[in-house]
This record gives sequence, C-alpha cells and structure tokens, in this order.
Amino acid sequence: FENITFWRTAEAASYYTSMEHSTGLVQAIIFEASDRDNIGGSAYGGQRSLCCTADLAKLEGCRQGEVLRRPSSGDINWPYVLNTQFSGDDLSVDLVPEEVPITKTGMYNLFFIFCDPRLKGLTMSGKTVWRNPTGYLPGRMASLMTFYIFMSLAYLLLGLIWFSQYVRFWREILQLQNCITLVIVLGLFEMTLWYFEYANFNTTGVRPVGITAWVVTIGAIRKTVSRILILCVSMGYGVVRPTLGGLTSKVLLLGFTYFLANELLDISENVGSINDISGKARLFLVLPDAFLDAFLILWIFTSLSKTLEKLQ
Repeated sequence: FENITFWRTAEAASYYTSMEHSTGLVQAIIFEASDRDNIGGSAYGGQRSLCCTADLAKLEGCRQGEVLRRPSSGDINWPYVLNTQFSGDDLSVDLVPEEVPITKTGMYNLFFIFCDPRLKGLTMSGKTVWRNPTGYLPGRMASLMTFYIFMSLAYLLLGLIWFSQYVRFWREILQLQNCITLVIVLGLFEMTLWYFEYANFNTTGVRPVGITAWVVTIGAIRKTVSRILILCVSMGYGVVRPTLGGLTSKVLLLGFTYFLANELLDISENVGSINDISGKARLFLVLPDAFLDAFLILWIFTSLSKTLEKLQ
C-alpha cells in the first residue's frame, strides 16, 4: 500500500468534534477467491451483507459496524484486514504503509469497505502494488513471456528456411511470395516485441505504452495481411487470374476495416491498464472483429470453391 489516503465529506466530519477519537472506520480486506464466502453473511436467510449488522452480531459474534470476517480453513490470519480510523473531525486519514506477504498461489481480491453510513461519499487516492516472486507480471500473463520466446525462435527458424529458399529461387518469385515474406517478418517482430514488452512489465511493474501500441499495431497488420493474402489466393490470384479486377477495391476496403476493428480491440485490451474492460464495452469491440472474421472466412471458402471449379 503506497500513499493511500481516504477523504470523507465535510458533512460526515461535522458529526464529530476535534476531541473525539475513532470517528470513522475504513477497512481494507484482502482475500483469496476461494475464501469469498468467508466475507460477510446473511441473517435468517435475508440479503447478504459484508458488514456485521445487529442480527449478524447475535448470530456470528462479530463486532457491529465492522466487516464480517471468518478465518480461512487454511490460515486463520486470512482474510487479511487492515483498519484505518478517522480521528476527530479530520477530513482525511492516511493508511499506514504496509507490505502484506502472500504465500499461497491464487486469485486475490482487495476491497476497501466502510460500514458507517455517515461515510457515504468517501473517496480515496494512492495505489497498491502487487508483485509475484518472479516479478510484477500477473499470474495469468507470466507464462506468456516464455511462450513468446518460443514463438520468436519458431518464427526465426521459419524465416531462415524461407529466406534460404527465397534466395535460391529468387528469379521465380511471385508477388504472393513477397507477401508471405512480409507476414513472416511481421510475425517475428510481433513475437519479439511482445517478449520485450512483457519482460519490461515484469521488471518495472508498468506497461510501456509506446512498445505496447507498436506491437499491437504490428499484430493487427500481420493478421490483416495474412487474411487478405489467403483471400486473394482463394480467389485464384496468381493461379488462374493475374489480377483481382474489380474486386481489388472491395478486398482493400475489407482489409482496412478489419485492421481498424482489430486494432481498436487489441489496444483496449493491452495498452495502458490491465483491468478487464466491462462486458458491454468489450462486446461493442469484439462484435465487429468477430463479424469481419466470420465474413472473411465465408468469403475465403466461397472463393476457394469457385476457384477449384475453374481448375477442374
């Protein structure tokens, strides 16, 4: 916890005098996902409450006005609770900086909770820093750093094999093969940049916006070029027709639209914070990308079927 400060409204502070102590409790509670049922409770089958109410105090023996916490079966010290009390009529209070060691692998949650209704309108500033034993990468992203190393090596090996054949038969190179070369180069750059982006994030705890934006853009270009390339081949370009004719503008328009949709989706998911975007916002960005992907696949198979008929 770094520089965490809680601010209450002037109205909330006006209920107390400067001589009083403990005039408002804010609790930070850290718990593992499997212990979520150990937080809060329900009296007589009613609505579940995180705070200890009068009825829950009688049933559970908790302290009214505080978070209801039951010890975890694996560790009686968890869920972990940090208490911060306002004093007198102060408008703000600082949470004492503290490091909380976490020894069990899992998905952890942090809640800031107040049970006093007079603290309605409470705001806070500051930040929390989470770090795994191997670095700052979240658990769901840590394995991807190794994955990108192997993918970079795979693209490098593929590039060397392709380049050797490219040089060997350079007099017979088709335009399509130049496009394939571009896709391989973009893939190599993308995987390498992803690795360096993750390595930097793991070391510093901050995602480099510049590198992330570049790698997302390169990835969107690679996906677009590879899909358009497959579509062109399916249409018979370089096989049964020298040009796409009147379809060129339509193919380019589809490619540009797909690039924009994929770029926006990847930027929203990777650039800046790593918070999961809301369901509605994600749906708004995923649908165009998924629709264009489906349309491309349908067009590819339709064109491929027509090309095969011509070849027969």
